[in-house]
Amino acid sequence: MSKVLRHLPELDGDEQVEVARLLNDMSDAQAGHFARIYRSRRREPVHILLLAAIGFVGAGGLHRLYLEEFALGLVYLFTGGLCVIGTIYDVIKYKDLALRYNRDVALETAETVRQVYDGASESGDV
Repeated sequence: MSKVLRHLPELDGDEQVEVARLLNDMSDAQAGHFARIYRSRRREPVHILLLAAIGFVGAGGLHRLYLEEFALGLVYLFTGGLCVIGTIYDVIKYKDLALRYNRDVALETAETVRQVYDGASESGDV
């Protein structure tokens, strides 16, 4: 847990636990590399909430596009947030949407960092 607090102190709750689990077997250099990439790619839950709330005034689906769910974002956009019901659901579940997206980003980032460092250690660069 100390690595996540040192490298990503802004995380909390379930996201912090997920990231701490990934950082557990990384060196300090790997954890720092992971933190830089993850911080640039993760999505803040409050941004998702704000974009979902915009769906009530006619631009439904912006939050889904922000989460890189392009097909669903377009469906929301053209159907008025699935007749506002989908938008209401997403406003209620915005933290779950952010956690799911951020978990996927964390897994991808951890895999990338591991591949880079494994490749570097095989070639003798580390």
